[in-house]
Amino acid sequence: MAHVSFGAVGTPIVIGVNKGLDTTAISAQLVQQGLDWDSFLQLITSQVAMIHGAIGTFMPLFMVMMLTRFFGKNKSWREGFAIWPFAIFAGLAFTVPYTLTGVFLGPEFPSLVGGLVSITIVVNAAKRGFLVPKTTWDFVPQKSWPSEWLGKLVVSKEDITPTLSDKNMSTVMAWFPYLLVALLLVFSRVFAGFQSLLNSMTVDLTSILSEADISASFSPLYLPGGLLLISALVAAAIQTKKPVNALNDAFKESSKTVLGAGFVLIFTIPMVRIFINSGVNLSDVASMPVASAELFAGTFGNTFPLISATIGALGAFIAGSNTVSNMMFSQFQYEAAMSLRVSPSLIIAAQAVGTAAGNMIAIHNVVAASATVGLLGMEGATLRRTILPTLYYVLFCGIIVMAAIYIFGFQGPLAS
Repeated sequence: MAHVSFGAVGTPIVIGVNKGLDTTAISAQLVQQGLDWDSFLQLITSQVAMIHGAIGTFMPLFMVMMLTRFFGKNKSWREGFAIWPFAIFAGLAFTVPYTLTGVFLGPEFPSLVGGLVSITIVVNAAKRGFLVPKTTWDFVPQKSWPSEWLGKLVVSKEDITPTLSDKNMSTVMAWFPYLLVALLLVFSRVFAGFQSLLNSMTVDLTSILSEADISASFSPLYLPGGLLLISALVAAAIQTKKPVNALNDAFKESSKTVLGAGFVLIFTIPMVRIFINSGVNLSDVASMPVASAELFAGTFGNTFPLISATIGALGAFIAGSNTVSNMMFSQFQYEAAMSLRVSPSLIIAAQAVGTAAGNMIAIHNVVAASATVGLLGMEGATLRRTILPTLYYVLFCGIIVMAAIYIFGFQGPLAS
């Protein structure tokens, strides 16, 4: 779950939080303290990574315990707990490089680096039996499975047509595209010359909606999506016999997801921008984030940090997107923190962590996953189980944030 807060190479932070906050006003306040926006965003990134590092370490153990409780013959939590040494080791194998990457490199890399490092460590450790319990656990025979376990999707070997240039592809060749993505991301964010080269190609939009003051621009090669596309082209060229056919098949398959998500975003993003900029009105009425922040801060008072992650989770549940939840509620969380005079960066970090938890119970995510494995119609059963790790995550995130503010006295920039 920890990887979701940084998602597609940092998008939930770089786009979600960035676009969800009034960066102009906040930057002006930061300047008064000798800081800038980039350092503030990096502080949020570091805090998100550290909170996930603390909570996410125990997620593998929690998930194994759920496996034995809901899918085991004895319906026992204790059976899953028997693997705790290896499970916590596996959690640390991800969270340690993940947290260090978030703190020192920024939001684009934690999920990627954490995943690559952990899979290498954990797979090799499991092969060697390191910390693996001597007793084994398995599902009951398939003939005894209840109907809700059985998906309608059946794939046979005959349905799979090899397209690879070499059926016995080496491990290095198989992993090369992922390593290339990592290298391109690091070089584009660390080396100024390469960064300038990628940013030299820009797409500029001016006079949007015939308004001279409204414009936008972006650099497609510098964006994470551009780097992923470059890696995909390289992968098709070196891993397949017919690159054009492979790319065509991939395009057809991915378009189904892209078009579905894009259709939702066409309506969601304008709604979010209206929500954020609703304070620009002739009646001098407070914006919706400000009004909501005042209501929640007044209702929950000093305990508001305890529910900040829950609000983020609800946003992801409704919108089905970590990024969109951050866009909707980052300003709201910021205003609430300012009202309570606590660290806004820490409260926004709790929002970003909460959205990762809420992504597990987002309706269209559950429906999409169910459709993928042939379990349409079983969404209710899925939600009843995924709500447990969601509650674990938002509860402990709230406790950590409350402790940081009221026990350890953390304030940070802009807290007064």
